[in-house]
Amino acid sequence: MKIQIPDIPEEGLEVDVEEDLRIEGISAVSPVKARLSITKVATEVMVSGDMSLELEDACSRCLKSIRQVQNLPVNVVYHPAAEIGSEKHELHDDEMDMGFYQGDELDLQELLSEQVMLNLQMKPLCDEACKGICPKCGTDLNTGTCTCEKRETDPRLEVLKKLLEKGKE
Repeated sequence: MKIQIPDIPEEGLEVDVEEDLRIEGISAVSPVKARLSITKVATEVMVSGDMSLELEDACSRCLKSIRQVQNLPVNVVYHPAAEIGSEKHELHDDEMDMGFYQGDELDLQELLSEQVMLNLQMKPLCDEACKGICPKCGTDLNTGTCTCEKRETDPRLEVLKKLLEKGKE
């Protein structure tokens, strides 16, 4: 869905959006649903509201497939791209919720995709107490135990262990 910026009335717009997003590497189970408030002051366009979607991912510890409902806030201020010019522009902390638009059009699908990517969990878990899988045999430690030898010291640190033992003598 695209919004024509000059057509935004003074009182703003209330928009309900339901979009199927195609984002590489992200499995959306449901369409993104958003309720957005769009207001314009001079050349700035403020977009605020909430969005939700259901994602399918793999637990980063045990690799089980999990589904998570994401409810995300949206709060972005857009400026015309002409404001930054052609030079490189370094973003400061207070500009992290800022975006830029080209021409007279604001693409809400692009906005929603960006918000989903920015709010993805880096290491999704099926459960906070997930034990993961054994790195040697691959047994799911949530459902059973493995018979692999538990090694206390990382083999790369064996040399340091020997040095500590020599220091005690």
